[in-house]
Amino acid sequence: MSASATSSATQDRIPVTVLTGYLGAGKTTLLNRLLTEQHGKRYAVIVNEFGQIGIDNELVVDAEEEVFEMNNGCICCTVRGDLIRIIGNLVKRKERFDAILIETTGLADPAPVAQTFFVDADVKAVAKLDSIVTVVDARNVLARLDDSHEAAEQIAFADVILLNKADLVTADDLAALESRLRGINPTAVVHRTERCVIPLEEVLGRRAFDLDRILAIEPNFLGEDDHEHDDAVTSIALHETQPIDVNKFNKWIGRLLQEKGQSILRSKGILDVRGSPNRFVFQAVHMLIERDDGKAWGLDEKRNSKLVFIGRDLETMDLKAGFAACIA
Repeated sequence: MSASATSSATQDRIPVTVLTGYLGAGKTTLLNRLLTEQHGKRYAVIVNEFGQIGIDNELVVDAEEEVFEMNNGCICCTVRGDLIRIIGNLVKRKERFDAILIETTGLADPAPVAQTFFVDADVKAVAKLDSIVTVVDARNVLARLDDSHEAAEQIAFADVILLNKADLVTADDLAALESRLRGINPTAVVHRTERCVIPLEEVLGRRAFDLDRILAIEPNFLGEDDHEHDDAVTSIALHETQPIDVNKFNKWIGRLLQEKGQSILRSKGILDVRGSPNRFVFQAVHMLIERDDGKAWGLDEKRNSKLVFIGRDLETMDLKAGFAACIA
């Protein structure tokens, strides 16, 4: 192949942006912002979740983009083969989209994900890693850096960092946090954000991923084939077909997170609340809870409730019985 042909093939490869960040940092919020901007492009979206039941797919806005869900495993290891297969299938329909967005689980190590675009020959031929964008929870990141090496890895590998939820900490704390982030990754561009509000061009199409910088951090990056996860972090997924009493649920979940919120890193759910025409969307990071109305149920749609917990010592919390007691 001539030099010009090689250059053309490189330019034709589909750009891929990886959105990562620890549990509850705001990755899905960022994804929704990107999809609802007026960008004139068509994206394929790959959403990976840690639990057996997919929640994030339903939290992604109704957009024209196609969303591919990867559940019950981390994209950096157990379902990595699925990522390769999805990308392989997507490129066969290349004319239908301009780029790929990948939202990882909050427990993903971005290194093996990035590695995929350099060591898998089939993926390398058709896709290129544009950048890794890491969303950081300003309120909880210091605790996560103390107890989770994944949080540090996500920051270290970032090309762009969103220091999100900046409104939940003081200006002095924010400055100290930014200094800590720059100590881990001095070359990433850091943006302070609230609810991931940021111009599209600061996140997409950056052409920022620098293999040489990564090799300087991890010389064995291209040869590594294993990594570690915190095995103490597990997930429990609950499913209910009967309507939920929202007052019972709010009382139960409020008490649960107040008492066990330090161990429950992330919880989220889509609930069928008796008497409501809309989905009830519940999300929490530790004890910080958000509730909102979601999309309306369709007239012929089978209504049900899904709830996922991610954290430590979940099996001791009797979550199944607690949720069952919320049935209307």
